[in-house]
Amino acid sequence: MSEKTGIKHLVQCHCVLPQYRTMPDPVFHKFVVFSIQDKSGSIEPKIAKCNNCGITHKIIDICKSEIIKGSENIASVISVEDMSNQINDKIAAVLISNKCDIPTWENVLFVIENEMWNIPVVISKTKVENFTQLKIIRIIGKDDIKIETKLRQDDIIGGFSLA
Repeated sequence: MSEKTGIKHLVQCHCVLPQYRTMPDPVFHKFVVFSIQDKSGSIEPKIAKCNNCGITHKIIDICKSEIIKGSENIASVISVEDMSNQINDKIAAVLISNKCDIPTWENVLFVIENEMWNIPVVISKTKVENFTQLKIIRIIGKDDIKIETKLRQDDIIGGFSLA
């Protein structure tokens, strides 16, 4: 088992989604990245591109990044195509059919490379009323997978009392 873990987290860019541009105080865009964390909690620095504007960020900590100026056309950032060549066809087909983002591909590749069998990776989620339907892939072994769905309740139902 690896001494490292993988974690998906948000980083903030300085770009604004079109629907928020007319707001008096626009909301900056946040995007998901996958990072590798050691047992002390430090992450391995890496670069990732914003999925909205394409600006390159250096990921320096959980939820923290620095924009790398003048690097919009950098080719050394990992792509889905790069990772699909490292994952067996059955798993790649599941990720492609669910239109998984780069952090999800990185998460699955991390699980495979570190033989962290049976670790759940969310590959799709849909909000339905006060629930979220999750689709999860579990990689049981090098060639074995299991696809599951889970219904997660997002809202607290019922009253709250301190008595």
